[in-house]
Amino acid sequence: MPPELLDTPLFLAAIALGALGALLLLAGLMSFFRLHLMAFAYRTLFGLLLLALGGFAGTVAIGIQGYRALTREDLAARISVKPTGPQRFSATFRFPNGRTETFELAGDEIYVDAHVLKWTPYANWAGLHTAYELDRVAGRYHDIRDEREAPHTVHSLARARPVDLLALRRRYAFLAPLFDAEYGSATFVPVAQPAELELRISTTGLLIRESKTPGKP
Repeated sequence: MPPELLDTPLFLAAIALGALGALLLLAGLMSFFRLHLMAFAYRTLFGLLLLALGGFAGTVAIGIQGYRALTREDLAARISVKPTGPQRFSATFRFPNGRTETFELAGDEIYVDAHVLKWTPYANWAGLHTAYELDRVAGRYHDIRDEREAPHTVHSLARARPVDLLALRRRYAFLAPLFDAEYGSATFVPVAQPAELELRISTTGLLIRESKTPGKP
């Protein structure tokens, strides 16, 4: 379990709700053995409710791991691009957490997209704020004919997680009140020569700029 998960208010709330629910269920069992049936029913009902709420809070807390909180404009990655042949280039991503990955791509342009989660004010009170996760990088061609017929290359930028909030949102309509919006954003720029780029994301979406501090992670 990631250490940062243990410090999130939502995960702490999940633990508290789960513990209280378990205590109520235990108290309900004691009431049952003492033949206090009304007390057994109430304690069991509220215990199960608290366990369900705790489980839901824990699921959301785990699901947002990998997403980064979005402020005004964040540096999502630094990218070094280098042509390696006709309509071929390599792209090295250096992420703020120190992770580095290199991809071989086909095309005239580098294309990057991301998922963005925007929460409702009710969810904001629980400590959930607009967040994003880079999804994929691909090569893109200038010409539509090349786009249809030439080789395509695409690589994942997302990290594996036990809970996929976007998939849950699409599957379960009752989650709609938590999400103000969930959408994708993409950007692309030509790769004609070696360059150092900054991949940035703001509340309006992704953008790529030339780096002002080349070579820094």
